Amino acid sequence: MKQDSSLIIEKYRTSQKVFELKKELAKQDSSVYIKGLVGSSLAFVSSAAIQEIENLQLFVFSDKEEAVYFFNTLENINPEKGGKKHFFYPASYKRPYQIENTDNANVLLRTEVLNAISKNRKNTVVVSYPEALVEKVITKKSLKKNTLDIHVGDSYSIDFLNELFIEQHFDKVDYVYEPGQFSVRGGIVDVFSFSFDYPFRIEFFGDEIDSIRSFNISDQLSINTHKKITVTPNVQRELLEASRSSFFEFISTKSNVWIKSFSVSKKKIDEGFKKARYTFDQLDSEL
Repeated sequence: MKQDSSLIIEKYRTSQKVFELKKELAKQDSSVYIKGLVGSSLAFVSSAAIQEIENLQLFVFSDKEEAVYFFNTLENINPEKGGKKHFFYPASYKRPYQIENTDNANVLLRTEVLNAISKNRKNTVVVSYPEALVEKVITKKSLKKNTLDIHVGDSYSIDFLNELFIEQHFDKVDYVYEPGQFSVRGGIVDVFSFSFDYPFRIEFFGDEIDSIRSFNISDQLSINTHKKITVTPNVQRELLEASRSSFFEFISTKSNVWIKSFSVSKKKIDEGFKKARYTFDQLDSEL
């Protein structure tokens, strides 16, 4: 399937209309209206147009279902290795702004996106929808403050990491099984960051980090080795206590924004911002 799709993308890439689209995408403050694309054709055309563009690509669909469909199509038609890194950016809550109904899996996905774009990673594609984008996010400054980059060869005492994770509201458990947990056993620290799909196992030799591996929680077997990792707490919890900003403050002005329906998205974003402002004003009055 992916081999066949690569041939289709290549045909689009060499077409005159896609060539003209690429020229417009490379300009600052350029607006393009595309019509006549149905089904999966938008995924093929956009993949062909952005192949050689390193700027962030943000795709905004009218609702979650449309966004999920497009994201899955992108994942299926593009090679797994190399090329663009695709992210899905959902809303945090099972119901809009119901704080007690936060979905940890969605918080993890959102944190992964914020980490990626805050580090100015190139070749990044984000797929989302209005309800997710209007949700307030932690500021870049607060995210950086609450993010710990760990490299093999770094020197940390296990006691320091133990205290740090507790301060960041990680739960200390015997064995980690979900984001926001950590455990300490001898010279081994397991931590499940909110910015990665699997937990990390950090092995020490004295106070020096000897190795870092991601592992499967079901069988405890290693998946990959890592030279460096990023450990991020639940930014949704931090969000209640920290300054808040718009998702759009994270992205560069050079980013390309693709909007399925501008009028529908604008209406939902306007409504969402009003609801977000009211909700967080209520939270501020309670703190």
